[in-house]
Amino acid sequence: MRTSELEAPYPGRRRMMQQRGVWDIYSFHVNSTVTSRYAITVITSRVANGHENSTEIDFHVKIPKTAFISKFRMTIDGMIYDGVVKPKEEARKQYNTAVSRGQSGGLVSAVGRTLEDFKTSVSVAAYSKVTFELTYEELLQRRLGNYELLINAQPGQPVKDFKIDVSLYEKPGINFLQVEGSLASNDLGSAITKSHVDEKAWVKFYPTQDQQITCDGCGEKGLSGDLKIIFDVERPHSKGDIRENGGFFVHYFAPTGLPRIPKNVVFVVDQSGSMAGKKIEQTRTALLKILGDLDEDDHFGLICFDDKISPWKQKLLRATQQNLDKAKKIVTTITDRGGTDINAAVLEGVKMIKKSHREGSASILILLTDGDPTSGETRPERIQSNVREAIGKRFPLYCLGFGLDVNFEFLQKMAQENSGVARRIYEASDAALQLKGFYEEVAVPLLTSVQMSYRGAANLTQTSFSYYYNGSEIVVAGQITDINDFSTEVIGISTNSKVYKMYSDVLPAEDDKLPAEMGGFDNLLQRLWAYLTVKQLLEKELMLTGEEKEALSKEVLDISIKHSFVTPLTSMVVTKPEGEDSQVANKPKEGDKSADDAGARRAYYDLLSVAGDDDDYADDFAYSEDYDDYVGPRHFVLASDFGVKSSSMISGREDHHGPSLVYGLLGSGVCLAVLGILAASIFWFKRRKHTRPPHADHSKSASPCMGPVSVSCEDQGVESVTLMDKSGKELKALPS
Repeated sequence: MRTSELEAPYPGRRRMMQQRGVWDIYSFHVNSTVTSRYAITVITSRVANGHENSTEIDFHVKIPKTAFISKFRMTIDGMIYDGVVKPKEEARKQYNTAVSRGQSGGLVSAVGRTLEDFKTSVSVAAYSKVTFELTYEELLQRRLGNYELLINAQPGQPVKDFKIDVSLYEKPGINFLQVEGSLASNDLGSAITKSHVDEKAWVKFYPTQDQQITCDGCGEKGLSGDLKIIFDVERPHSKGDIRENGGFFVHYFAPTGLPRIPKNVVFVVDQSGSMAGKKIEQTRTALLKILGDLDEDDHFGLICFDDKISPWKQKLLRATQQNLDKAKKIVTTITDRGGTDINAAVLEGVKMIKKSHREGSASILILLTDGDPTSGETRPERIQSNVREAIGKRFPLYCLGFGLDVNFEFLQKMAQENSGVARRIYEASDAALQLKGFYEEVAVPLLTSVQMSYRGAANLTQTSFSYYYNGSEIVVAGQITDINDFSTEVIGISTNSKVYKMYSDVLPAEDDKLPAEMGGFDNLLQRLWAYLTVKQLLEKELMLTGEEKEALSKEVLDISIKHSFVTPLTSMVVTKPEGEDSQVANKPKEGDKSADDAGARRAYYDLLSVAGDDDDYADDFAYSEDYDDYVGPRHFVLASDFGVKSSSMISGREDHHGPSLVYGLLGSGVCLAVLGILAASIFWFKRRKHTRPPHADHSKSASPCMGPVSVSCEDQGVESVTLMDKSGKELKALPS
């Protein structure tokens, strides 16, 4: 919760923010309960308006992007206002209705590397208080032998009652616990206490107000950083950890003591012109480290590509020291050039693996690229089809997308169709570490072709897995239909093609049941099952079309609504006191073009409303050059036969060196080019004129800003376009 420059991009907004700043966050609590790896976190902020007038108070927090929001509540003067999760289309209609009344309930959201922003605001009467409460849920994923719970805190000011409480309950026992992150720095270390007794552990972070001001990187705005709770659990049984509660079960399978399987790995590396500079340097650095980690019984290949395909060797080589030294010399010579022929490069990698396949080994294909296909076959659907047919489910394909401009959805679908995953590599100083970190997750295969079977159960999550890697974990959840007949069976292929088989007909014991007080909800495992089901179905949806996609989407929607999850198919409608706009929160989607580059840009689960009658809104017509990189809420005016309407904006960069332009378009969809917008604007201006007076009633429309580079006007009823400068004077032509 804070007031920052990024939230005040216009001069008028800056003055408004100064008026807003008189409030006191007298309590800020984060309470996170982790039970059987399922985390439920509640952020509660209590704020007092100490001003003699009503004041707009912001609530701004960051949550893990893997989480689903499941509850939002505001309490003002004893009145409770709950957010309601609805199908996205229904919420969109409610939003459009508000827009048609001249209100603003717009939303812009984006995905960062690990966190997403949630922000709303509400008007609070003089000397009154408001309590904000946000709940989110997530299933912690095991990577490299650890689970990590990430908590972010940046209240925006020192808080007298600041607390972060984390409680862990893991029935098998917790074998280690540590606390890391920027909030665990040396000067804040005394604020952290942790305790650990068998299956339970607690972490408390209670910094004083003085510590919140004097700690490294702190100041008048108080703390701003992360707390990472890192732990792992005991694994006493080869069958894994099975928990039962309320008719649902979860099975965590991560056997230890298995021998590693020798692997065949081919690296397909983009060296096109767009990889110039830091990208190619960091790729070389990462490859040199990865090659150094290969075991001698591994085999490897290297293919560099631009508009030409350049395999280092025509077949895989054993990872002897001599071969690795030769490969490292080649890596140091990789330079950027040419176009991007992804299709031919990946097919060459598939061919190389097929040619050199060895019994008892595990094959892996890793693609690293930063752009769209520009050479050879450039149709994404055709490339995906070619790769899917060539691999034939024999081994996984992992796609690493470098930067924000990559067509991430294309890579995501291609990876998922071939039993792999896609991962974004962010352009930052640690990009080489990101690349190496991903490789380490898949570096040691222990089982292949893993099949999990359950008798006496139904509605199971994913049960087939191509590989099980060291340090990871396979998780299956479902509903128990016959507790007396419940049993599990796991079959996989180990080293030298040996069949690994684990069979258990042991019923979940009474000790396997989760204590009700640890859940936070009536049925924790049902929520865990719902979370995992929605996550996996959304991945599957990406690969479907037509009726199959519609049926699966309906299933996801039904589960999301039932459990109040804000997912890509649902939205939360945030209600407010009478006279204020309702607002809509959506779930950002990985791969969106508006993605947050490690915090360099800011976009939000933004519930900020700008409609009002404040005279300072007139200044919003002028865009300040002080905020050149701002990406956030925008509004534009739509003129029709029924008056002026406002609409939410689609993020874009504006030319803010000339007068403000207010764009509107006829028809539906998104314009494809700036020239098209300008031409259409001039054409409609000449055909029809609708002006907005310089002193229009701002209470009936949102403040416009510079026109975005592309807009969608579907369902807005636009019939004309008016061009105006910041004073409201109609322009006869576009400014030069």
